[in-house]
Order: sequence, then C-alpha cells, then structure tokens
Amino acid sequence: MSNITVYTDGAAKGNPGAGGFGFVLLYGTHKKEFAQGYRLTTNNRMELLAVIVALESIKKKELPIHIYSDSQYVVKAINEGWLNNWIKNNFKGGKKNKDLWTKYYTLSKHFSIKITWVKGHASNPYNNRCDELATAAADGKNLLVDEWYEENKDL
Repeated sequence: MSNITVYTDGAAKGNPGAGGFGFVLLYGTHKKEFAQGYRLTTNNRMELLAVIVALESIKKKELPIHIYSDSQYVVKAINEGWLNNWIKNNFKGGKKNKDLWTKYYTLSKHFSIKITWVKGHASNPYNNRCDELATAAADGKNLLVDEWYEENKDL
C-alpha cells in the first residue's frame, strides 16, 4: 500500500498581514494543488492551515500520510510533543492558534501521519511550488477572513 505525500507552505505579508497557504498532494500518478488567501493572519496560522486543509481533502483515511513542511513551528509542535502538552494544559500560558491546533489534533486522530521538516526556499521542487501557491494566494483578490484570528488577535 503506497502512502499519500503532502507538501505544505504558508506565507504572510507583514505577519500579521495578508496571508496564504498552499499544498501539493501526491498519490500514485495523481497530483492535487490547492491554495487560499486571507486578508489578515499570520505566517504560523497559514503554515498550520495548509496541513489542516490538506488533511481535510484526503478521502482515503486508511492510507499513511507523509507531510513535508518547512515550518519548524508545525513540525516541532507535532514531533516533539508540544501539541500534546498544549492540549493537556488547555493552551495555558497564552499559546497561540488554539483553534487551529485543536482542529489539527482532532483530524490527526483519523490518520496515520508522519511529518518531516524540509528546508524552505531550497532545492525541493514541491516545497518551492507550495511557496509559489501560498505567496500568490496572499497577493490575490477576494481574500477570506480569518475570523478567529481577527476576533482574537489582541489576546
């Protein structure tokens, strides 16, 4: 059984500012690209949202998934147990992005996920493509509202 491979990236112009995310999903000979932009958000939110939306788009939950991200924040939070501690302590101490981390945590229970850090803006063509998608989405028109962020940005 082959696995699903996902490359993700997020971007924000200003941080906070207009932002976007993109992902490339690979399975066998199939390839799916997706990107979306938001009018006001942060880079970390876009990095994490890329992973979430990619997982939400996967129909074959029984297949193992290998996610590649250039976000140390996302990869370390998952691989080094930060997220488990944040969940256990209900995000005490002002940990950011509770809404997205909670969503990821719930989604992750339905998959077998391995996540690996890749160097951004380097020689990986899929990571570079995700960067192009995320940046173009952040620069795009008809940007969505990151409602949770805009309502809670001053917390």
